[in-house]
Amino acid sequence: MSFGSYFRFAHANRRLIGFGFLMAFASSFGQTYFIGIFGPSIQSEFGLSHTVWGSIYMVGTLASALLLPWTGKQIDRLDLRLYTLLVGLFLTFACFFVASTLGPLMLVLAIFFLRQSGQGLSSHTSVTTMARYFDLGRGRAIAIAVLGFSVGEALLPFIAVLAIAGLGWRWAYGGSGVLILLILLPLAMWLLKGHGDRHTRHIADRAANKAGGKAGVVSWTRGQVLRDRRFWLLMPGLFAPSLILTAMFFHHLNVALEKGWSAEWITGNYVVYAAATIVTSLITGSLVDRLGAMRLIPFMLAPLAVGLVIMAWGESPFWVVPYFIFIGINTGIAHTAVSAMWAELYGTDFIGAIKSLVASLGVFASALGPVIMGSLMDNGLSTSQVCLVFAVWTVGGMGTMTLAMRNSARVA
Repeated sequence: MSFGSYFRFAHANRRLIGFGFLMAFASSFGQTYFIGIFGPSIQSEFGLSHTVWGSIYMVGTLASALLLPWTGKQIDRLDLRLYTLLVGLFLTFACFFVASTLGPLMLVLAIFFLRQSGQGLSSHTSVTTMARYFDLGRGRAIAIAVLGFSVGEALLPFIAVLAIAGLGWRWAYGGSGVLILLILLPLAMWLLKGHGDRHTRHIADRAANKAGGKAGVVSWTRGQVLRDRRFWLLMPGLFAPSLILTAMFFHHLNVALEKGWSAEWITGNYVVYAAATIVTSLITGSLVDRLGAMRLIPFMLAPLAVGLVIMAWGESPFWVVPYFIFIGINTGIAHTAVSAMWAELYGTDFIGAIKSLVASLGVFASALGPVIMGSLMDNGLSTSQVCLVFAVWTVGGMGTMTLAMRNSARVA
């Protein structure tokens, strides 16, 4: 892998890739690793047990998952600039709504708004845009854009801990809304300047390729994808990280409490997770462009299994570091290779509809994670035992993904 080639590629496509990076970063405010930092404060204020708080999170997230196939599909129909504006305003509203929450019922709505606008649509906008507009260099484009996730993971949880301590959790989330409205959203719109011409060229290129009978442009509809056996074989493994890592990040502070670690120590080491994710994403992006994403997919869960075993057995604070390294490697592969895989398997004409379906199922899986882990803890299992249960699931997912990838050919 040549980092020089990355720099040249990023510079040549700096506006669009910068947009993908920014939208990935903005999704942080609706991601579990950010919301989870506010969990103990919210639980304390409203008197919520782990199970009740996890259930509130699950209901709001499931509601988001049900809506996402429709809202995500609109990116195939609306101008990207209008779509981005709507998503940004929605995310701003979600942050303000959280800050004004008065009770458990409003919390359900608050989680729904955050998960739909942040984890759902902001992430979807970032990765779908990269997958659609980069036929050549798709892996590198996605790898650079998803660094926005890693930067958010590295910076925002620790900042949130400090902000909550100094201002309280409500002002901290309200301040997030101000940041989105006044800085992130205007910057995203500026980065999309001239996008109309880019989209026109993209449509013309796709039409020319089809007219010329060029190989690799066949695109599947969402209905065809749902009838594909490979799709369902991929699901248990692909959504293991969504379920497991959502649960872990949601309960990291509870894990720290059980093991006698400080909140500052575990959140401060999110930077290790982010660094591992960044390095792995860049390496994976180069490999995707050379080998194809589908060759990498069966290996992505092995680091997650190792990380879970480390967290299960490790009692010293030192073990936080290798734990974050291994789950960061998993996330780096998943962010880049999985996003590119859908375009390779099913083409790009209906990529928004397909990815919104996948995102919806991923959100569904992420909704189950916190409540499953919370219920297991409330019923007497230690966090170490929960990690071992998750590790077993991960190994099973590796098997089904290997079956799905067997004899699959690249489409684009």
